[in-house]
Amino acid sequence: MSSKQRGENGRLRTSNLQVGRHWNGLRPHRSRRAHHAFTLIELLVVMSIIALLLTIAVPRYFHSADRAKEAVLKEDLVQMRNAIDKFYGDRGRYPDTLDDLVEKKYLRRIPADPITDSAQSWMTVAPPESGKGEIADVKSGATGFAQDGTPYGDW
Repeated sequence: MSSKQRGENGRLRTSNLQVGRHWNGLRPHRSRRAHHAFTLIELLVVMSIIALLLTIAVPRYFHSADRAKEAVLKEDLVQMRNAIDKFYGDRGRYPDTLDDLVEKKYLRRIPADPITDSAQSWMTVAPPESGKGEIADVKSGATGFAQDGTPYGDW
C-alpha cells in the first residue's frame, strides 16, 4: 500500500513508491538535478560526433577557398586582357603601364592578384612589335601551381 501524508498546502500527497509497482507506471521520482545534467559519456559522444563532422568539413572548406581564388584569378586575367585589347583597338598601340588602363577608364582599378593579395605582382608581357607600347598581355606573378597542376604564371 502507499503511504499518504498531507503536504505543505494541505493536499494529500502519496509517496513515490507503491507496493509491488512504481507510481503511475513510471520510475521512482529522482531529484530534479539528476534529470537536467549530462553524463560524461554523453558529452564525450557529442564531442566525438562534432570532431568527426569537422574532419569532413574543414578540408572541403579549404579546397573550395583555393578553387574560388583560382576562379577569381582567371576572371581578373580575362578582364585585364579585354581592357588591353580595347586599349589597342581604340589607340592603335598597347598601354605603357597597367595604370594607363585605369587613367583612360578601361578599368576602374587594377585588381589584386588573389593568390598573392597584391595589385603589384602582375607580370607584363611586351608586344612582339617594338614602339607600339609596353604591355600586350598580363600574367599572374604568383609562384606555385594550380589544382590542375599548371603554374599560375602560365595562365
